[in-house]
Amino acid sequence: MYRLFVAIDLPDEIKKAVADMRSDLPGAHWVAAEQIHLTLRFIGEVDDQLFAQIKDVLANVTGRPLRLALTGIGHFPPGKHARVLWVGMETNEELLELQRHVELALINTGIAPEERRFSPHITIARMKDIQETRVVAFEEKHREFITPSFPVDAFHLYSSTLSREGAIHKREATYSLAVKAK
Repeated sequence: MYRLFVAIDLPDEIKKAVADMRSDLPGAHWVAAEQIHLTLRFIGEVDDQLFAQIKDVLANVTGRPLRLALTGIGHFPPGKHARVLWVGMETNEELLELQRHVELALINTGIAPEERRFSPHITIARMKDIQETRVVAFEEKHREFITPSFPVDAFHLYSSTLSREGAIHKREATYSLAVKAK
């Protein structure tokens, strides 16, 4: 069995900018810098046959290279006890279109459609029992967080293995963002 997700990797300097915020919220379980990514679609557990189908169908996803920039910070769930801390993204129609193409490709393999609306963000920490005032203070301190835009010319299929130390991600396939000839 494979536990899969589709994601865009971030350049090292962007990961470092995000990771540099860590010391400002003790007690948070920070995502390791090398694991920071933008999830386009979490798939979940699949068998070998569906894994092979997913790899094949994602190869047909078309899109153009794009530029992304991170901006802002917040938490999920909104208005409730914070469980996930995230960095947001500038609005980007090409990214939304790419995510739709990925979603449709996965639906064509028989995977149920994602019920939640795609909300592009980078998960940077998971939290449990951290006082709301500390989370609010962290968000206020980093409210102006923004990165330079960076190029994206590929997306990836990852497998994820859960361990006591956190998730261990393995890149299973890479897909170029270049308009494919029909």
